[in-house]
Amino acid sequence: MAMSVERSCTMLVHYDKPGSATEIKDALEGNDSAAKVLAMQWAISMLLNGEQLPALFITIVRYVLPSDDHTLQKLLLLYLETIEKTDASGKLLPEMILICQNLRNNLQHPNEYIRGVTLRFLCRIREEEILEPLIPSILACLEHRHSYVRRNAVLAINSLYKLPKGELLLVDAPELIEKVLQTEQDLSTKRNAFQFLCNHAQDLAVNWLLGVADSVGQMGDLMQIAVLDLIRKVCRTNPGEKGKYIKIILALLQSTSAAVMYECAVTLVSLSQAPTAIRAAANCYCQLLVSHSDNNVRLIVLDRLQELKDKHREVMTEMLMDVLRALAAPNMDIRKKALDISLDLITQRNIDEVVQLLKKEVMKTQSKELEKGAEYRQLLVQAIHSCAVKFPDIAANVIHLLMDFLGDPYTASALDVIFFVREIMETNAKLREVILQRLLDSFPQIRSSRVCSCALWIIGEYCTSQADIVAAFEVIKAALGTLPFFRENEGEGEATDQLEEELAAPVIQPVSNRPAVLADGSYATQVAQPDTFTLPSAGLTPATPNLRTLLLSGDFFLGGVIAGALTKLVLRQRKAGGDPVQLNRSMAEAMLYITSILRLGESPVLAHPADADSVDRMTTCLQALVSADEEAVLVWLEGCRGSFSAMIHDKQKREAAEAKTKEAKSSAQPDELIDFHHLKARRGMSQLESRTRWPPICSARTGLVDVAGADSLRLNRVLQLTGLADPVYAEAYLTVHQYDIVLDVTVINRTKETLQNLCLELATMGDLKLVERPQNYTLGAGATKTIRANIKVSSTETGAIFGNIVYESTGYADRSVVVLNDIHIDILDYISPASCPDVQFRCMWAEFEWENKVAVNTTITDVNDFLDHIVASTNMRCLTPPSALAGDCGFMAANLYAKSVFGEDALVNVSVEKQGDGKLAGYIRIRSKTQGIALSLGDKLILKQKG
Repeated sequence: MAMSVERSCTMLVHYDKPGSATEIKDALEGNDSAAKVLAMQWAISMLLNGEQLPALFITIVRYVLPSDDHTLQKLLLLYLETIEKTDASGKLLPEMILICQNLRNNLQHPNEYIRGVTLRFLCRIREEEILEPLIPSILACLEHRHSYVRRNAVLAINSLYKLPKGELLLVDAPELIEKVLQTEQDLSTKRNAFQFLCNHAQDLAVNWLLGVADSVGQMGDLMQIAVLDLIRKVCRTNPGEKGKYIKIILALLQSTSAAVMYECAVTLVSLSQAPTAIRAAANCYCQLLVSHSDNNVRLIVLDRLQELKDKHREVMTEMLMDVLRALAAPNMDIRKKALDISLDLITQRNIDEVVQLLKKEVMKTQSKELEKGAEYRQLLVQAIHSCAVKFPDIAANVIHLLMDFLGDPYTASALDVIFFVREIMETNAKLREVILQRLLDSFPQIRSSRVCSCALWIIGEYCTSQADIVAAFEVIKAALGTLPFFRENEGEGEATDQLEEELAAPVIQPVSNRPAVLADGSYATQVAQPDTFTLPSAGLTPATPNLRTLLLSGDFFLGGVIAGALTKLVLRQRKAGGDPVQLNRSMAEAMLYITSILRLGESPVLAHPADADSVDRMTTCLQALVSADEEAVLVWLEGCRGSFSAMIHDKQKREAAEAKTKEAKSSAQPDELIDFHHLKARRGMSQLESRTRWPPICSARTGLVDVAGADSLRLNRVLQLTGLADPVYAEAYLTVHQYDIVLDVTVINRTKETLQNLCLELATMGDLKLVERPQNYTLGAGATKTIRANIKVSSTETGAIFGNIVYESTGYADRSVVVLNDIHIDILDYISPASCPDVQFRCMWAEFEWENKVAVNTTITDVNDFLDHIVASTNMRCLTPPSALAGDCGFMAANLYAKSVFGEDALVNVSVEKQGDGKLAGYIRIRSKTQGIALSLGDKLILKQKG
């Protein structure tokens, strides 16, 4: 059976269809150096891509070998590196002897460049017959005057010493390199020599290091990193010797090189788990976080801090304020990751410091000079929200500051603030009165429809006293402006002219009193006296009241929310039992505003009339105002509030359960069996595992069963590429990594003839790219060969790999082709379940432009079973809480979310209902930022949803 080990390749060159072998030979035999250089490049490219040029070697020896051109000499070495130097049996080809004298001459050349390039070439030669005559010349280069030659001579000796007979050819190499290390002044040469001793004579390297321990801090960064590598290697094999190297590590912690500091911190964490060592490593990471300007380095450092936080939370709690210094970075990814780490480290002792820092950062975002200030402000608001939920005592310190941003033009930030206010109003009863008064004062500044809707809901639910109800009425009436919205007793054209005239007319603005934040964080009252009139414009002016502006722009969903808020205020006023005259006036005004909004929705003035849902909502509000149904009043005044309270309680319960599960999770159990994957295939190791575990396992069968299970899983992923009757049988095993796919193709020659130049030709469809072309092989009768191909993946998308096997047979003049079956790449290998807040999900749903709508077509008859099947089939997580899915109403709507390895988001909404005949109907909508995920996930759902 033929060996499955591929021939080593030390370089890759782009193949761009160079000239023919005849053209190359003619150019090499000429006298034009430029033409020779081009011909050598063509020859090397063809050899690297599987072409055979056997007759070219003698021509190159005759016409290129004697040349003094440095470029040709460099290309000559690349050519010698590329060609086959041995025959099929592994013996050196006779013609290779011709190049040994040339290499010896190059190693003795007076030009240091020729010597150095030749030494680098020898590092990639594995034929001992070529290298053995050159050993004296290589050793002589260790004493050359130029550091470039000495540096490469050490590398050549290191490569030669790795060969099977290298220790016999260079018996005294460690002693020679040790002398070089003691006398060498060049940093790179010194590092290469030290690395040689670390690999082949570790005792000599350790003795030298301990002898110069006091001066390690003054060495260059290359040498210091090599020292740290040796320390890790020694301490891994001999843990008892850690104490010898602590002094060296502490000295290297003070290095000025960022790379050395990072490696030193990594080494310190790997050697010791003591709090002092962890604290020193964390402090080093925090210094790099602030001092280094490369964003990629900062992200890597934050990953290391995240690992420390997971294992050493107590120590990292002390470093919290140092981690938060990363917020000074302008990159949003760095800020987000730093906040994520910090929020898990907040305790009762440091919460005040963290909140003060976050408040200062929020005030900085008011400056227009800050890049992505609105997005950063939203991030900070979410962080403060999380802090206030964990520590309710600090809510009063931040709520006033955040409510200044309710009128933020960046809607996402304002939404986070109003949601924060809504949750605090429910969970912190002490702050309700203060927050409600502040909300009424800030309401005229709100310009977002969604923020207005949430604010109106808060006002309708939490205004319970007579004074608050009256104040809320006045705020809503001022925000709606004067009635009517248009005069309908005129013709359609006149009504349109009147509305446009009213929108563009000057509007008198009242004096506004609003708080201002001073530079020190304190508050002051700012009195603004605007001009008496605003300049007219062709549309809605900034002076137009906010609710009026949104209604006249056609937002009748907000009209329904306004009607609901007015209805709740009137019903609460009626329940409180106040002045009957005031109650009747409030009821009449509420009904007047609701009917005015309804008439506006029916008018031909606006481009889009009111939708039916909003009209039904407002009509229901009118019926609730005029009826005396106590059950309906109970629903209005207590039902909505109770549902929201239950939702908040369920959210807190789920978060507490997740936190408890996370804290209770242990890394490993004390009696857990250590699993050696590389050794389990051996029966002896399985028996050893069985005997060393307590209580003893009955037999060695357990280990073998595990191995059999792993093998069966591997066999399930084997794909048959050709038929059993084909002359060449092929099957593939697909291994999906994070950013690439490894394809192991097993090829079997089922004929009785030798197949020459057998080549696996592959092509890809989709966002896949073949990294390199597999080389050609010769397969004897019945021989087997495993060919490996690497395919790069750059996005989450279903792709396909197809191709054929081409070979030459002695019985046929033409090349034979065997077409392979297609290999389809599954998108589920690249997405994993993830979670995100409901607000973020809705924002992404509105933002993403690619949508794929899949109709429900399944044999499953239960809506919850169908949802569970979809979650399991798509490898996604259901964001809708279980409490919202409980019950048996026959209808279900749920949101699913997943994230790809490339950071892409996949959103799915499942809306399904049970029909009268028992079957399920509905739609599954998929949204993503890229087309590939939407289409690929839709295809997967079409195949998987039937159950």
